[in-house]
Amino acid sequence: GGSGCRFLPLHHIRQVLLFFSVLCLRSVLGQVSYSIPEEMAKGSLVGNIAQDLGLDIKRLQARRARIHTGDKYIELNSEKGVLLIKERIDREALCGDTTPCAVHFQIVLENPMEFYSVTVEIIDINDNAPTFEKNEIKFIISESAVVGAKFDLERAVDLDVGSNGLQSYILKPSDNFVLKLHSQADGTKNVEMVLQKPLDKEKNEFIYLVLTAADGGEPQMSGTMQILITVLDVNDNAPVFSQPIYKGTVAENAAKGTIVTTVSASDADHGLNGKIMYLITNTLDDVRHMFKVNEDNGEVRLIGRLDYEKKRNYQINVRARDNGGLTDSCKVIVDLVDINDNEPTIKIMSKTTTISESADSNTVVTMINIQDPDSGENGKVQCYINDNIPFILKSTSSHFYSLVTDSDLDRETASEYNITVTCSDEGVPSLSSSVTLTLQISDVNDNAPVFERSSYEAYIVENNTPGLSIFTVRARDTDWNQNARVSYILEDSSVNGVPVSSYVSVSADSGVIHAVRSFDYEQIKDFQFRVKAQDGGSPPLSSNVTVKMIIQDQNDNPPQVLYPVQTGGSLVAEMVPRSADVGYLVTKVVAVDVDSGQNAWLSYKLQKATDRALFEVGLQNGEIRTIRQVTDKDAVKQRLTVIVEDNGQPSRSATVIVNVAVADSFPEVLSEFTDFTQDKEYNDNLTFYLVLALAVVSFLFITCLVVIISVKIYRWRQSRILYHSNLPVIPYYPPRYSDTLGTGTLQHVYNYEVCRTTDSRKSDCKFGRAGSQNVLIMDPSSTGTMQRIQNEKSILDEPDSPLEVSYLSFSCRMLTYVCIPFCNQNVFISLSFCPVSKKKKKKKKKKTV
Repeated sequence: GGSGCRFLPLHHIRQVLLFFSVLCLRSVLGQVSYSIPEEMAKGSLVGNIAQDLGLDIKRLQARRARIHTGDKYIELNSEKGVLLIKERIDREALCGDTTPCAVHFQIVLENPMEFYSVTVEIIDINDNAPTFEKNEIKFIISESAVVGAKFDLERAVDLDVGSNGLQSYILKPSDNFVLKLHSQADGTKNVEMVLQKPLDKEKNEFIYLVLTAADGGEPQMSGTMQILITVLDVNDNAPVFSQPIYKGTVAENAAKGTIVTTVSASDADHGLNGKIMYLITNTLDDVRHMFKVNEDNGEVRLIGRLDYEKKRNYQINVRARDNGGLTDSCKVIVDLVDINDNEPTIKIMSKTTTISESADSNTVVTMINIQDPDSGENGKVQCYINDNIPFILKSTSSHFYSLVTDSDLDRETASEYNITVTCSDEGVPSLSSSVTLTLQISDVNDNAPVFERSSYEAYIVENNTPGLSIFTVRARDTDWNQNARVSYILEDSSVNGVPVSSYVSVSADSGVIHAVRSFDYEQIKDFQFRVKAQDGGSPPLSSNVTVKMIIQDQNDNPPQVLYPVQTGGSLVAEMVPRSADVGYLVTKVVAVDVDSGQNAWLSYKLQKATDRALFEVGLQNGEIRTIRQVTDKDAVKQRLTVIVEDNGQPSRSATVIVNVAVADSFPEVLSEFTDFTQDKEYNDNLTFYLVLALAVVSFLFITCLVVIISVKIYRWRQSRILYHSNLPVIPYYPPRYSDTLGTGTLQHVYNYEVCRTTDSRKSDCKFGRAGSQNVLIMDPSSTGTMQRIQNEKSILDEPDSPLEVSYLSFSCRMLTYVCIPFCNQNVFISLSFCPVSKKKKKKKKKKTV
């Protein structure tokens, strides 16, 4: 995919040219490989990873490319899309004698998450010279040593590999000895010094040799070791091992002191020349720290702690030497048995801790890398997560898992998940490890506010103060933060043609409903409006609720007296014959209260009276009746003060004055009339009213004759004829006293007709039923009379009607007509005595006024 040249210091140029000329790159199935020499300077270019992966640099930056694991020596420059040397790499420290030597890591990209495996091979350069463990070695050789005797020499060690490693040995001078190299199965060479010319102690007691080890690098590097030979007499036989290679097996968790194997060598000599000493000749590796051999019996014991994951086998070089300096060597190969002693390692490759509740299924939350350094079944790992969560764990490739969503998320159900990832290997016993990932679910405005009730009823007493807090509506939104911030809005509507906002207002933050105005129960009793709750999401969601406002009545209206009406220009007088018996109905006080409920329940009490022993008032119905027999001693003029109270708290009342005349004839009343007028301070001309009353009575008498005759004729024809008067007719409905709820004391308009007999001890009082057609006859001077208008046919059909008796006997006399100012109109009440002849009494002379 790409290549590049690396320039090195001058003393490395020749080595670099031998090992590489270009950086090799290979990209197959998500894997990229590079080759670089060791010891490159920090910041040196490794390769253009963006170009080799086919990714644009901006895309590389946007997806937050980074190196996952293995970033100790290599770093990623995301601005240029290249890999650079982070630290100087020493191949020998990194890999030892292992070839090839490489650094492995992954390039991780996010959104969506991808990863690519990268391998950087480290090429060896000739930067190490061959060295010996000792600068000097001594031999004691008998002069009797035969030609061809072998003497093992210390091997030199070169940390470099390949052609840069150890290549040759040179022994100087070479008069008595020559070198012989023996290749081993592992590729190493044993160095032997072979006697080619017998020694002569008399000539040379000490021989000094120099052993030089040279590598094959350019330039060539070498190391030397001094060999001091002391010539002795008589030691003809060298030790011989029973076998050239010994093998042992030990578990990696074996305790210190465990015997791995035992080596054995024999020497044909006797005495001190036949005594053998065993020793380990390994030099630069760590064998001497892990094993030791018993010098006397050749037992190889474990003295260190083994780790199969670091090294799986050891090769021990054991030498047997007698006292004459003759030696033999063998090799001990120790194989380690893996024990399941490593738990799986879990690494979270992404630090994403938040996911939206609107995320689709199969959305990758994070990727997990699993490592278990054990081998075989001990290194096979299976991972799983806790149950009952909307996530699953998918295996994407070897050692990698993806945590993805398995179903829809709902923050209102669960706003946070603690996902525990547990990984277990297949060893016996199995080892496992776990890690907990805390994942927050971010909110989406998917829930509208919900009111606590489906509808509300609020109550307020009339005559309230404007601005009064009436009621609170509350709505809750299960979303979070701004999406759950609820505002309350009064929806536009009207009540009786008036905007509802002129009646109530709603606090946008708290939902408190305030009265904008003072309410009057008598004008409006209830009304409805709607309140909308809207959240602060985008777009906002809302819901509505209906609030019914009920106005409660307050006792703010006193009773209103309809009859008798108090007036300053006319006089209301009730006639009571002296023959009236106990319980005689004098009149009835009629009052109403525009309030409702118990505030409109009226009671009547007699407050003052000229003679309290003569009259009483019905507590509930307001009827004034006699409580004893009327006598001649009772005064003609009786004045009663009646108080009308409602049942409110506190109660309200009204007072009415009822004037009663106790007399059997009208002249008797006239004698006291002046006094009545003076008591009431009326200034009207009594004579004018008497003349006017006489004229009206005469007119009514003639009218009654005509009406009765007409009705009789119509009855003969069995047809209904409605009487028509020639005077102006005005339908009359008392204003403001109709109870809209039907809870008042006066539900309809009533006509009251009173007919009395002069010589009867019993008086009948007839109250007309609720009339739908009430006719008021008035004259321009407001001094006319009120003629009751009823269905004449139905009235005349009633048997024993006092009114019918009056018409038929032609003896009905109108005594007085009283004008009652009522509701800006003048209402006239007619009172008449109807003398009825009885068999046992004398006929009285009819008097007409």
